[in-house]
Amino acid sequence: MTRAQYILLAAGGSAGLMLAALAFQHLGGMAPCKLCIWQRYPHVIAILLGLLALRFRQQILVVLGATAAASTGAIGVYHAGVEQGWWQGPTTCSSGPITGLSADDLLNQIMAAPLVRCDDIPWELFGVSMAGWNAIVSFGLMALWLMALRRA
Repeated sequence: MTRAQYILLAAGGSAGLMLAALAFQHLGGMAPCKLCIWQRYPHVIAILLGLLALRFRQQILVVLGATAAASTGAIGVYHAGVEQGWWQGPTTCSSGPITGLSADDLLNQIMAAPLVRCDDIPWELFGVSMAGWNAIVSFGLMALWLMALRRA
């Protein structure tokens, strides 16, 4: 395959993941949590970098595309770990032990909490959550970016 084909596959993969996430959100009614949103930013950046890399043929754009794919993959691993309870997620979107709070403080915390929690798994396939699939596919996309780098 050519360098351009690898870039198209990598950027197209990010576009496909973004379309799937938006379909789950808007057609499936699954509102994204904070970590879900964080995983989307690098995909958008990877799409833009793919378009720029095809136009300007600069190696740094391909390196940045691989970095964007690795970034969303790493956030996906972190999010999947939060979902599995391996580590705690951001306090603004995860549940945790409730200690040392008065009833009023607890009520205020509940009322200020976001509606979508990062430690819930709203969808999974073969025992892997959406965040886990994002990580797996994103690291595959990173490999495509690196293959494009080798073809330069």
